[in-house]
Amino acid sequence: MALPQSIRVKYTEEEAEYVSMRPVVQQEFRSAELVDMILSVTGKDLSRVRQILHSGTVVFHSYRYWWQGFEADTASLADALANYPDPDPSRAFRPGDCTEVILESSGSPASHAVHFRRDAASKKRLFRSRSLWDCLMALAEDSAPAYRDYSYALRADVFSSPLAKRQLLRLAVDAHRYATRGLRAHLALLPSLTQILYVCPRPGSGTPPK
Repeated sequence: MALPQSIRVKYTEEEAEYVSMRPVVQQEFRSAELVDMILSVTGKDLSRVRQILHSGTVVFHSYRYWWQGFEADTASLADALANYPDPDPSRAFRPGDCTEVILESSGSPASHAVHFRRDAASKKRLFRSRSLWDCLMALAEDSAPAYRDYSYALRADVFSSPLAKRQLLRLAVDAHRYATRGLRAHLALLPSLTQILYVCPRPGSGTPPK
């Protein structure tokens, strides 16, 4: 069947316990909104998106969502997915496009991650000539990040590079010197981090059409 105009979706916080005591919320989703959320979990994989629409459940950002599953028409779903960008490994990393840096530990998913948004990390401490963001961009210049993938959850291309021990030591010193008080709270995690991700939204891409 074609994608319905709206879908009644229930959701609640995901819990490890067998019986959840969390309240259940019910909401009408446009089909495009539901597909958008599923893409953040699956990537642009038509068969997986179609299977989840059929199964009627997905976990996203620690919430479980469920609905009356249905068989989505392959052509209609393909048209919907065509509105979303594809990964493009030919894209080069440009510091000016980067809006967020994520430091991660190893593992999938990473057991630890520290996020630095450009607007917050660009703030300079009193009497400091550089910001923490300047230091993070200097790391990018030192390591030449490689294209990793397009993230539908972040709506951005993601570039990555490993964090060598010397880079972690340098970052620890720079963060202590240049990071604002609110950002310095994250420094305790630095020894466990092994890679750095650079999040770069595509200029003018915005939200896919609904």
